[in-house]
Amino acid sequence: MNRIFTKTAIALAIIGLATSASAKGYKEVEVSDGGSFVGTVAAGGAAADTRSYTISKDPEICGTGSREVPFVEVNDNGTLKNAVVFLSKIEEGKPFDPDTINLTIDQKGCEFSTTLGVMANLGELTATNSDPTLHNIHTYELIGKARRSVMNVSQPNQGDTVVKKVKLRRGNGMKVECDAHDFMHSFVFVAKNPYYAVVDESGAFLIDDIPVGAYEVVVWHGALGEIEAGTITVTANGQVSMDLSY
Repeated sequence: MNRIFTKTAIALAIIGLATSASAKGYKEVEVSDGGSFVGTVAAGGAAADTRSYTISKDPEICGTGSREVPFVEVNDNGTLKNAVVFLSKIEEGKPFDPDTINLTIDQKGCEFSTTLGVMANLGELTATNSDPTLHNIHTYELIGKARRSVMNVSQPNQGDTVVKKVKLRRGNGMKVECDAHDFMHSFVFVAKNPYYAVVDESGAFLIDDIPVGAYEVVVWHGALGEIEAGTITVTANGQVSMDLSY
């Protein structure tokens, strides 16, 4: 009897440890007297990069000639478009905006509906084919200069939709391609906490409701990769300003 009880207790303890481990991650709590982080992201040494692709198939749907795809865009004031600033390794804080947890990407006219999408890690990515031709959506986790396949699904028919739960282990974003059309490209930033901001049209960003503390700042760009930009210290109701650059 005691032996059975001991084995049961050990089994329950192991289950408890597994549950605890799987529950680790970002915790949503109420933030009082939080601070904010503002600034801009300059292109710095990064030059504009637009690549030309020949449209070699499905001209009645995709168009003819060539497709100009901007991988890196620089504003007139020298700031960078489509950059994301985020604070890493935050264990708890404000909740995610419900509208940013999941992401839908449409494929219409042989183009992805967004140049830069944003979603939460463990959120759902929905891909829809609105074209009367085959698309094959293929997403890759970006890990430095390497990449790992996340989704690779053929969508041969107009109206085909696929839903995939995204779980990135090491990277903070994905590259999106169509294996059937090499001129289709997009990027997705995958947030592991809600303390991030996509730069606006002037290259500026704002992150608010940050708990008091010290945090590491990272800048992410789909084509340029990411850079560690240093550490900020946030005080109650305070504002930290920093101009960042690639």
